[in-house]
Amino acid sequence: MIRAGRRELVRTREDLARSMGMAMGTFRNKQPYKAEGFPAPISSKGARVFLWDGEQTDAYLAGEEIPELPGAGEDQDLLDRQEAAAVLGVTPQTWDKYKTHPQIVPHAVVVGGVEHWPRVIVQSFKEARDAPKTDAGGRPRGSGDMVPRDELPVRVAEMLDADPAVTIEQVTDALDIAFTTAKRNLFQLRGKRIADRLQAEPGLTPEQAAAALGYTPAVHKAALEVAGFELRARQVQPYLQGVADALAGQGLAPVQTVEVRRLGEEHLAAAVQLGAGGEVPALVWDERFGWRTAVSRRHPIGKDAATAPEGDGIRYLGGSRQPEAAELAAGLGDQRLGTKQPR
Repeated sequence: MIRAGRRELVRTREDLARSMGMAMGTFRNKQPYKAEGFPAPISSKGARVFLWDGEQTDAYLAGEEIPELPGAGEDQDLLDRQEAAAVLGVTPQTWDKYKTHPQIVPHAVVVGGVEHWPRVIVQSFKEARDAPKTDAGGRPRGSGDMVPRDELPVRVAEMLDADPAVTIEQVTDALDIAFTTAKRNLFQLRGKRIADRLQAEPGLTPEQAAAALGYTPAVHKAALEVAGFELRARQVQPYLQGVADALAGQGLAPVQTVEVRRLGEEHLAAAVQLGAGGEVPALVWDERFGWRTAVSRRHPIGKDAATAPEGDGIRYLGGSRQPEAAELAAGLGDQRLGTKQPR
């Protein structure tokens, strides 16, 4: 976690590489942060991105005594995904659904490319979630979904936590939702958890991962399809997030977390919102065509199509499918750069 008041002291791998005078490739290969005596990351166990406290790393690099971190437990401590999930007593996958709740969304902050939430917000949400319900009447069955749409993924995840073999019919009955809605949510959650297991244990086959999670063979096909897309999305997300962070650092985009989505049946796409005052509302990445400018801020990606989108306001930027952020920034600043069709 990031202790209260120490956000500006957070250091990333890139920050440490610069401080140590290393190229990023050399830093990745040598992994100097594994040396004896190097300060431990402030990231939680299992975090995908490591962060450090700058006061500690600066002292280490200067050969000085490493100071102790302040105690944890303050309201303004910033918790990462695993830590927030632990406060609520749920899995990180379930937290991924909780964090979309309106009570939580406005308070998310991205530090070093990692989402965090103030402890007080997570704790307040837990108290509201666990508070006794005073309305015993409820709505008549059949009057509409008994669970608000934004809470549905969380509720389904809780049922899956309790029973990995929970059926679509059981979810439909317990939450009073449509069969297709229950089916979609269950398959999405199972697929993501299979992907988690495969990343944690690379030696497993997808079928073995599904079985280890307690999923019955009847649901394997759909869940494994979701897992395949999820793994592909996770492979490309760090690159896309890096582009978004770099553009934000140049003042071209707000700080944001990039979400990779499934476009149609086979393709991945993502959007990076740009600054409100610019001529281009967003950039869109499509794994088939690379980066292009968007003409809509609300729906930048648009509908799936077999051919690359064309028209007024659309320019394809970069000389490859995954160019550096600097090349995209140059294209945004110079209307002469880019093409009407992907290269």
